[in-house]
Amino acid sequence: MRGLQDVAKELSKVKTIVDLTGVFEGIASMRIAQIKNQVLQSQDFFDQLWQIYTQIRVDASFHFGRRTSKDKVINKELFIVITAQGGFSGDIDEKLISWMLKTYDKDKHDVIVIGRHGAVQLSQRGVAIQKYYRLPEKDQNINVTPIISEVQKYKATTAYYQTYVSLMIQDVKRINLMSAVQEQGKHVGHIDKDVVISESNYIFEPSTYAVVDHLERSMLSIMLSQIILESKLAQYASRFRAMSSANDRAKDSHDELRLLFNRSRRALKDERMREVVSGLRKARVA
Repeated sequence: MRGLQDVAKELSKVKTIVDLTGVFEGIASMRIAQIKNQVLQSQDFFDQLWQIYTQIRVDASFHFGRRTSKDKVINKELFIVITAQGGFSGDIDEKLISWMLKTYDKDKHDVIVIGRHGAVQLSQRGVAIQKYYRLPEKDQNINVTPIISEVQKYKATTAYYQTYVSLMIQDVKRINLMSAVQEQGKHVGHIDKDVVISESNYIFEPSTYAVVDHLERSMLSIMLSQIILESKLAQYASRFRAMSSANDRAKDSHDELRLLFNRSRRALKDERMREVVSGLRKARVA
């Protein structure tokens, strides 16, 4: 039987693991709730912008906010791949990268990666990336302006990201960024179509088209921020699941070690008692 001191030391280590995994599980759960609330707030802001955009838009097309730009549009599709910043994300990042590479053609697509883990995986597979951005640490006021500037250079943009299905289920998803903005606009609540915002009743500086461009860039920014938040939500859920499983395993190990510790302590007491009884018998014989 293992020594009592060895069992006690291992029991203490496992107890520490139980406590740590419990703390990490709680942190992940808290961050999930915070991100859900942030997504709802950004959705409200998007709805307000879409209502103004609908009342002011000058045609039925969405121009990525580049109507007034003189830059030439690159005749390729941009892939934005959103992964975890670190490697602690299970196998979902690898699943996302593998899925993206089934469609990827270096002559037709350029790749921007958000999150170091995805950049490392693509580098290992020999895939060149245009730009790399760190996954934002904060869940509020995410600055996606540099990425939107890149999006405006391409004829189309597709985002690949992790999606939150439930606390125990996460999946991968891809969407066309322009279509996603327009699709989300369809779900905006009541819009008073009788209200028309035009140059006859408002003054636009520097021009109507510039204002429309600004609204389109703003809605693209909100949409991309929401995608990043959903990806982070899936990552936190994945960590929660991993920590929950680790916590359960650690508790099982702790219970087994506690039982072994009690048995070892009882065996030690019994051995000492036998030694005392044996000593008393020898004393009587003498």
